[in-house]
Amino acid sequence: MATKAVAEATVSDVLAELRALEDPKIRAVNERHGDDHGVNLTRLRAVAKSRGTQHDLAGQLWETGDTAARLVAILVCRPKDWSADELDAMLRDARVPKVHGWLVSYVVKRSPHVELLRTAWFADPDPVVQSAGWVLTTARVAKSPEGLDLPGLLDRVEADMKDAPERLQWAMNECLATIGIHHPELRDRAVGIGERLEVLKDYPTPPGCTSPFAPTWIAEIVRRQTTA
Repeated sequence: MATKAVAEATVSDVLAELRALEDPKIRAVNERHGDDHGVNLTRLRAVAKSRGTQHDLAGQLWETGDTAARLVAILVCRPKDWSADELDAMLRDARVPKVHGWLVSYVVKRSPHVELLRTAWFADPDPVVQSAGWVLTTARVAKSPEGLDLPGLLDRVEADMKDAPERLQWAMNECLATIGIHHPELRDRAVGIGERLEVLKDYPTPPGCTSPFAPTWIAEIVRRQTTA
C-alpha cells in the first residue's frame, strides 16, 4: 500500500507541474494540429528529465489518458520493458498525433518487438495504426533494407497514397522519398510516382525548409549528399 501511495503522489505531482505549465496560446496552436495540450515541449522535457527513468511511473502516467502526461510517460519509460501486446494497445489508444509520433519514435523503435509490430501494423486496416507500420518500414528502408520488397512498397504507394487519410498519406510519402534518397536504382521511379500523384506538391513550406513533395525532397537531399 505504501508503494502505491508514493506512486500515486508522484503522478499527482507530475500532473500538477504540467497544469502549472499550461499555456492557452500554445494549446491553441497545438489544437490546429490535433494535439490537445498546451505545454511547451522544452519545459515538458525538463519535467521528464527531473524524474529520470521510472518505468512504473510511466505506466501510471499513461493510464491517466492526459496527453501531456503521456508525453512525459514516453520520456521516462524503459522501452524494452513494454511487451508487444502492451505496445500494440498503447498505439491503438494513441490517437493524438504527438503522442502517436513520440510513441513510435522514442519507444517502439527501441523495443525488441519492433519488427513484429512493424509487420502487424503495416497490414492493419486502421489507417492510423497502419501509418505506424509505414513509419517503421521507412526506418528500415534507410538503415536495414535487407529483406524488404522495395519495388513492392513503391507499388503500394502508387496505388494507395493519393487517396489515403492524412496521417497515413504522410507516412507513405516519407517512405517514397526515403526510397528515392537511399536507393539510386529506384530513384527515377520514386520521383515519377511523386510527380504523377502530386501529393503535397502545394504544401506551404517556410523559407529554408525542404518541401515534403517527394520529387523536391529527394532532389534536395541527394544534392546535399553529393556536395557534402
